[in-house]
Amino acid sequence: MELLVIGYGNSLRRDDGVGPRVAEAIEELQLPGVRTLVCQLLTPEFADQVARARKVIFVDAAVDRTDGVHFRNLEPGPTSQLMAHAADPRTLLALARDVFGHAPAAWWLTVPAINMGFGTDYSPAAERGFHTAVEEIKKLVVANFRKDTLPAVG
Repeated sequence: MELLVIGYGNSLRRDDGVGPRVAEAIEELQLPGVRTLVCQLLTPEFADQVARARKVIFVDAAVDRTDGVHFRNLEPGPTSQLMAHAADPRTLLALARDVFGHAPAAWWLTVPAINMGFGTDYSPAAERGFHTAVEEIKKLVVANFRKDTLPAVG
């Protein structure tokens, strides 16, 4: 597979569910060479699928950057040791590298999260971010995702 899009977050905690929603929207588009994963948490079981991809985009809600959608380059973490049940993207990349011998080029696509309360609707910022994130991933795939760099978004 060329590109793996992993959307993660809790879909019952309003804006936190935007990552899975982006991945679901990308899946519905059935873009060539693109596979998606939707989950609440990044767990070690995903390391095999990460290692099989050429490139990975992790999509998550971000409470630390509410000024728009952002791509951040990701490198594998220094260790693949998990200190909790769930991993962050860098640890998952390190696990893919250490166990399966390959850590693909990877990015963290973050969407603004304003409201993390219980519910299934989204704040206006997360709703705008959802549409921007889907459009940016579509542009990358349509351009054949040729480069290992991503444009700045937001």
